[in-house]
Amino acid sequence: MSWLNYHHLFYFWTVAREGALAPAADRLKLSPQTLSGQIRLLEASLDAPLFEKRGRRRELTEIGRVVKDYADEIFAIGRDLQEAVRGPLAGRPARLVVGVAEVVPKLVAKYVLEAVLEPVDGATTRLMCREDNAQRLLVELAAHRVDALVVDAPVPPDAEVRAFNHLLGESGVTFFSTPEAAEDLRRDFPKSLEGRPMLLPSPEAAVRPALDAWFEARGVRPQVVAEFDDSALLTVFGQDGHGVFPGLTALSKAIERQYGVVPIGQADGVRDRFYVVTLQRKLENPVIARLTEHARREIFPVELDAAKRRSRARAASSTRKT
Repeated sequence: MSWLNYHHLFYFWTVAREGALAPAADRLKLSPQTLSGQIRLLEASLDAPLFEKRGRRRELTEIGRVVKDYADEIFAIGRDLQEAVRGPLAGRPARLVVGVAEVVPKLVAKYVLEAVLEPVDGATTRLMCREDNAQRLLVELAAHRVDALVVDAPVPPDAEVRAFNHLLGESGVTFFSTPEAAEDLRRDFPKSLEGRPMLLPSPEAAVRPALDAWFEARGVRPQVVAEFDDSALLTVFGQDGHGVFPGLTALSKAIERQYGVVPIGQADGVRDRFYVVTLQRKLENPVIARLTEHARREIFPVELDAAKRRSRARAASSTRKT
C-alpha cells in the first residue's frame, strides 16, 4: 500500500486556495520550481492530473476538485485535533458539532443547545450547529463529522448506521393563533377549526401523521394553506395571522412571549418527542450528557415524568398478562 504524502497534499491545497503557483510559493517560503515539483509528485502518486494551466492561473481538474474537498476536511480535522489537545491548556474552548434536523422546532434546539455554552469549572465549549435533513445528518454522524444529532424521531434499529437514541423528552401539542382571532377559535374548539386557515409542519416531521389522524378522528377539516420544514418560518407566518398553527405545550409560555400569539386549545393525545442521537450507547461526552440532562430537567420535566409513568404502566400490564 502506498501512503499519501501529506506535505505534498498541503502544498497542493495551498496552490488550490491561492489559485496560482507564485503566491502559494511565497506563502510557503518555497521556490515556484520546488513547489511545482512537489505537486507533480502528488499527481504521480494519485495517477491523475490535478491542475490545468490557464495563463498564470491554475484551474482545478475534476479530480483536483475532489482532492481539494478531501483536503479541506483533512486540514480542518487537523486544526480540530490541535484545539482538542491544546485547547484546555491554552484556555481555548473545546468544540462540539451538533446536527439539528430541520424539522426540530427552533425553540427546542435553542433551549437544548444553550446548555453547551455554560462554562463548567472555567472550561468553555465552542458550539457548531449544522441544520439539514435527518438522513443526511445521520451520514455526517457516521463519518464523525458531527458529534451528536438533535432529531424528532429515533433512528430505527434496522438503519444502516448503528446509532443510539437518547430521549430528551416529549410534549403535548397546543394550537396557537393571533389574539384577535383567539376568542372565536376557542369557542367550540376543535370544531371551530373547520375550514380555518391552518399552518402545519411538513409531512417529514414525525408529529405530522399524528396531527392528521387527530383532525380525521374529530371530523375536522381545516384549510391547510402552507406546510413548512422550518418551524421558525411556520411560527412567523402564524404570528402574522396567516393561520392557526401547532406548537409544543411544554414551550407554550415561550411561544406566547416571543411571538405575541395565544393558545386556543390542545391536540389531546398527540405527542411530539425529541432525541439526541450518538454513536455511543452511553453518553460518554460530558457536554452532550450535560445538554441532555438540561433538557430533561428544564424543558420537559413534567412531560418526561408522565412518559416514564406510562412506560412503567405498560410494563406492569405486560407482566400481569404473562
